[in-house]
Amino acid sequence: MDAFYASIEQRDDPSLRGLPVIVGGSSARGVVAAASYEARAYGIRSAMPGFRARQLCPHAVFRAPDMARYARVSEQVHAVFGEFTPDIEPLALDEAFLDVTESVALFGGPLPLARRLKARVRESTALAVSVGVAPSKLVAKIACTLGKPDGLLVVPDQAVRWLLAPLPLRRLWGVGPVLATTLERHGIRSIGDLAERDVEELVRELGPRARELVQRARGDDPRPVECNRAPKSYGEENTFESDIADKVSVTATLTAHADAVARRLRRDGQRGRTVTLKIKLARRRGARLSRLVAEAEEPVYPLLTRQKTLARATDDGAVIRAIAVALWDEAAVAEPVRLLGVSVSGLESRASEQLDLFPKLDPSARLGQTLDRITDRFGKQAIFRAAPEPAKVVPSLRKKRGE
Repeated sequence: MDAFYASIEQRDDPSLRGLPVIVGGSSARGVVAAASYEARAYGIRSAMPGFRARQLCPHAVFRAPDMARYARVSEQVHAVFGEFTPDIEPLALDEAFLDVTESVALFGGPLPLARRLKARVRESTALAVSVGVAPSKLVAKIACTLGKPDGLLVVPDQAVRWLLAPLPLRRLWGVGPVLATTLERHGIRSIGDLAERDVEELVRELGPRARELVQRARGDDPRPVECNRAPKSYGEENTFESDIADKVSVTATLTAHADAVARRLRRDGQRGRTVTLKIKLARRRGARLSRLVAEAEEPVYPLLTRQKTLARATDDGAVIRAIAVALWDEAAVAEPVRLLGVSVSGLESRASEQLDLFPKLDPSARLGQTLDRITDRFGKQAIFRAAPEPAKVVPSLRKKRGE
């Protein structure tokens, strides 16, 4: 979808049409969740710090994210996708991969199918969608991006290398500013340059990951569309409006995150073995990264992670919280932090749990389910631990939480 959140705001409020609209980014440390194309003309983009967006376009209209409304529109869009194929891999509220291999002939080819899909999305939502059609997910994603806004680009097999060759390295998945700089030092400045390099020589210079990079640069992407892609982890994090350093604030935040992760695990019938604590320090990194900072238009802050793997998987918020707090204590952070996050991985389905012959009664194991039933019936504020939920600066995780 094109500038999805901002486009919905403009659709629902005609007075915003033609104006630079920014969703999110209004708080001190907020980031841009979406920018209309009128705002993008000023250099504003998603994930840009809100203060930077305001500098670039002081007269922009800022709107707070309404995730519930965006989720409803997303469901409408995905319902349209289902008219063309059942093989859908959602990436976000506004993006998905569709495998149309089995249905393309019903529409007379990939181009008529794509045109009909675009028309149906507009009929259903009054919004524009850009479509890229290609032999692989990687190339389809790039084609879609190149066609925006309201674009349609079909890339047949024989045109893949031709399309990719002149593009910058950052167009490839997995190539960030650091890796791009490393590749440039080896004389590789475009996807075409990377595709022409000898694989074994590049492996000797950059390591095993070079093999996959060259494969992608040549347009080879064997990954299928995964319709029922299972989550690999569950996580919650937030950036603070003001840096924190006191143990009370840290503990309250970790408690809120642990309980939120546990609720999502229980909702999906999952448990996890590995608890990870994520800490972003408030101080900026050194000047040696000045070029990367300039690219990102945001300071780069040191990131710390700590984790612990349990002997037995859990979906208990109290257990997750205790481990997260212990990991914080072990990290011995003696300076302010700007972000904290808690995640659980190493997932196991509750349905496959091995039962004990003589199980020990554990009241805490039933507590989470009881809390879930209370909140489902009476609302989120009916009962909760004595730790306020930290305010989110980025768009909320309510969709993931099932709220």
